Amino acid sequence: MRHRSLCLSVVLGCLLLGLGSYQAAAKDLKRYDEGTQSCRILDQDDSLWWGRGKRVFIERCKSCHTRNNDKGAPFLHVESKIPRGWNRVFYEKYPKCAKQGAWEGLTLQDQLVLNDFLWRYGADTYDPYDESKCG
Repeated sequence: MRHRSLCLSVVLGCLLLGLGSYQAAAKDLKRYDEGTQSCRILDQDDSLWWGRGKRVFIERCKSCHTRNNDKGAPFLHVESKIPRGWNRVFYEKYPKCAKQGAWEGLTLQDQLVLNDFLWRYGADTYDPYDESKCG
C-alpha cells in the first residue's frame, strides 16, 4: 500500500512537471511578423489549434476555400503553405481574395491571430521528436 502511494505520488509529480514545461514552451513561442515588423509572443488563446485563429480561418477562409467550391477559390488547409509562405500571404496580401476586397471585413487583430495560427501549424511545423510540439 505504501509503495503504491509512493508510485502514485511520483507519477503525479512527473505529470505536473511535464505540464508546466509544456505550458512554458507554448507560452514563450515567439515569431517575427514581417507585416508588422515586430516580434510577437504568440497568445495561447488565439494561436493554439482550438483558439481564435482557427475560428477565424474556418469562418472567413474556409467559407470560400473548400474543395469543389463555386467561387473559383483554391482549396486551402492549414498545411497548404509553410510558415514563411503564410507570412508572405499576409505581408504582401497577394491572393485574389485580398485584392478583391474579401479581407476588408477582417480587423487587423483578426488578421494577426489568423496569421499566427497558420504560421504555427503550417506545413513542416510538426516534428514528432521535438518535445515542445508533442501532443
